[in-house]
Amino acid sequence: MWRAVVRSAVVGAVLCVASAVLPGRVAVAAPDVPSYAFADDVRSVPATTGTTGAARLEPGATYRSSLRGEDKAYYRLELDGMSDVYVSVTAIPRAGAALSAGDGISVSVQDADSVTCSSDSVTVGTAVSPQPLTAWGARELLPGKGLCRKAGTYYVVVERTGTSSGEEDTDLSDGRTDLELAPVSEAPLAKAAATRVPEVWDSSTPTPPVDEPVSVRGGAGFAEAAAVEQGVRSDEILPGQTLFYKVPVDWGQQLSATVDLGSAEKNSGYVVDALEMTLYNPVRAPVKDTGIGYGGSQKSASLPPVPPVGYANRYAPTDPTKSLRFAGSYYLVVHLAAQVADRFGEGPYGLTLRVRLGGSVQAGPGYARQSVPRGFFDVGAPDPVPSGGGSLAGADTSGDGASGGDPAMKAVAVGGIGTGSVLLMVLGVWTLTARRRAAAQMRVNAQNPTA
Repeated sequence: MWRAVVRSAVVGAVLCVASAVLPGRVAVAAPDVPSYAFADDVRSVPATTGTTGAARLEPGATYRSSLRGEDKAYYRLELDGMSDVYVSVTAIPRAGAALSAGDGISVSVQDADSVTCSSDSVTVGTAVSPQPLTAWGARELLPGKGLCRKAGTYYVVVERTGTSSGEEDTDLSDGRTDLELAPVSEAPLAKAAATRVPEVWDSSTPTPPVDEPVSVRGGAGFAEAAAVEQGVRSDEILPGQTLFYKVPVDWGQQLSATVDLGSAEKNSGYVVDALEMTLYNPVRAPVKDTGIGYGGSQKSASLPPVPPVGYANRYAPTDPTKSLRFAGSYYLVVHLAAQVADRFGEGPYGLTLRVRLGGSVQAGPGYARQSVPRGFFDVGAPDPVPSGGGSLAGADTSGDGASGGDPAMKAVAVGGIGTGSVLLMVLGVWTLTARRRAAAQMRVNAQNPTA
């Protein structure tokens, strides 16, 4: 499957405007935006250029590695013959990189006999704006699929793709490109479930919510995605920045989202594919995306309607239905092209996110055991939010909407509460003792007035 991060926008007469920013190999100024945020508990793992000595990836952990030049990067999985396993790979080009529209990465999962179980490719697209690029691979045990079903050793293979391969060097062909790898294991069902995909669902365009916006701060990576629910959220975004949000979506629910970009202080031309919003499922596989061009005036874009989340969706022939196969944290990832700064200023620019959840919550499919990470495909308790619904700076950044938060952060919180309680108790005892001593001294003074 070939997928471009930035879709070609229909710009009509804008293509005749000489000042429009058009596709091509473009070097953009490195904006002063936060770097990609890896998980706090990320593990460093080396990449090998072949299967020999490939490092093992354990489902439930998050790994940091790097892709060097034109080399392929290999990683190893040891899988049983019962579970579905998904591995997402996010590549992070450096800010200010010179990129071509076809530059990107591909990810495949292969068995020990070089049989390809799955493959996915992603490119930077016509905006040629440096941004995190996420592709994924899987070993799925679907009925009628005879390949890749045995227990044993499998390999995750990551390689660079690009129209500039073999020509001038770009950011993805020279030096190193950082990678974040996140393998997840989905348990089998306790008993067989229906495999027929629902043919009828509400495909009408939903009305975006119009509540008063509540301030939120988008994260700089999947691990730091800001928790949002149904409603309207306001944020700010810089040219070249990518913001991550996560929405808990339960079985049977239907997610829709709209993103609004505020007007600029000046109008100076047009940027094609200026803003993109992509919806990812819990294993970070793409579901749907939308993009808009920008001429300095406010713009709005909505994701196309998608079906409700259902286990049987995995048997659909195509996306987006196929990707809406499990409950959990779905991600809305918004990127503003770096070229916007050249035309309209460095910003920040106002951003409004409108999220709606339709459908009705249904019972889960009934897994035979826990998936890894535990509770990954459940919605669970929501992340803590301040009054008004905004995201806390120290909120759960695990990317697991079902985990209930990072255990380490829980320990810190509990420890902090315990330490505070002890301090308050000590202060209370000290105060009470001081008061009793003062009262005793006053009684002594009263009995001995000449003292």
